[in-house]
Amino acid sequence: MTSPTAGLPEADPAAPQISTKPSWREAMAVYLQPRVLVVLFLGFSSGLPLALSGSTLLVWMRESGVDLGTIGLFALVGTPYTLKFIWAPLVDALHVPLFTRAFGRRRGWLVFVQLLLIAAILLLALTDPAKSPLYVAIGALLVATASATQDIVVDAFRVESLPEEEQAAGMASYVAAYRIGMLISTAGVLFLVSAYEGTGLTRTTAWMWGYVTMAAMVLIGTVTALLATEPEQSRRAEAATSGESALKRVIHAALGAFTEFLTRKDALTALAFVVLFKFTDAFSGTMTAPFVIDLGYSRNDYAAIVKGVGLAATLIGGFAGGYLARRYSLVASLWIGAVLQAVSNLAFAWLSTVGVNQWALALAISVENFTGAIGTVIFVAYLSALCQNPLHTATQYALLTALAAVGRTYLSASAGYVAQATGWPAFFTISVAVAAPSLVLLAWLQRRGHFAALGPVKV
Repeated sequence: MTSPTAGLPEADPAAPQISTKPSWREAMAVYLQPRVLVVLFLGFSSGLPLALSGSTLLVWMRESGVDLGTIGLFALVGTPYTLKFIWAPLVDALHVPLFTRAFGRRRGWLVFVQLLLIAAILLLALTDPAKSPLYVAIGALLVATASATQDIVVDAFRVESLPEEEQAAGMASYVAAYRIGMLISTAGVLFLVSAYEGTGLTRTTAWMWGYVTMAAMVLIGTVTALLATEPEQSRRAEAATSGESALKRVIHAALGAFTEFLTRKDALTALAFVVLFKFTDAFSGTMTAPFVIDLGYSRNDYAAIVKGVGLAATLIGGFAGGYLARRYSLVASLWIGAVLQAVSNLAFAWLSTVGVNQWALALAISVENFTGAIGTVIFVAYLSALCQNPLHTATQYALLTALAAVGRTYLSASAGYVAQATGWPAFFTISVAVAAPSLVLLAWLQRRGHFAALGPVKV
């Protein structure tokens, strides 16, 4: 390829050099590019529904008197986020009747799945946790499935629509807007339900209108999709893979990725470690919402402290985790993250003896979110280090994160029954103890030279 500077006179070393570093104004201007703004609003649409089938729903259920055992089982509702890689090729391969013809391949899927998401949220809004937990579970599962599918489409749209020089800005905008969407569907909904109750509505009706409002906010993403333009890469990719089944493609990629991984030394032990590393965090985190409500904190306390203060602690913990991962070796960082995220559960055990005290809640939430974020950043660095084959990087990472979600989605499903049987102080003490298997595996893998074989790890 011919260099873009070919034919130009060489620079005089003695001449003063003009800096090519973009100014602050130029660096910020990229965030105002139409394509980046589209990704920003789609990020908001992706982050909005996550809590509606998760933590926000658990608060609604606990306020409605649903028992802790049933609430714990609702961790299984997150299954679509774990398994979405299975049907991702279908989104690539299949056209949506009418929608694809009217809006294009990616935008057609975006509009279609967002309409499904609105319908699913409205269906969930019409349920009553006190009378029909089964219908609530079905509605939540539909919301999670539509939300996970939207994530697939938005990720594809973002990658295909942004040129290389705008990818970083687009991803930064996406993540920031995703967090804002999550905040609105957690703290925002709780404040909104309180406001609806203040107008004289019953609690059940207030929750219904809170979810109806969230369904309406999905339209922000729908309008964005309608105003956007179809990525040119989408058409080219479709032509290049038209002769191959998308489902077969992902199956072959998954099999190849696991075959390559399983030939490594201590591969099965490493996979078990992937499943269990964040289990202590997930086990206690599943019950955080009902725990706070049970102690007697108000819905607004939960919104402002657990979600507001907790978000700030998570962001700070993420930076701290990045610092640790740069300062120390991978295995040392994993030890720090593993111990911190386990011991931090004792803050909740202490909180259960304090009672209703906003400052104590803020402290416990800050400790838990801060240490959990440290563990997450270091864990992501480890998962990235495991994906060393460029032929299977994307597939291996998707499958490894799916395995990592097993602890959150399936192993944590029993947390409600444990809390119900033992009480809150003992439950959070037990949640520290469940970290023991991952620590044993960490020591075993370290002794076997597993982490040293991965080489330097960049965060």
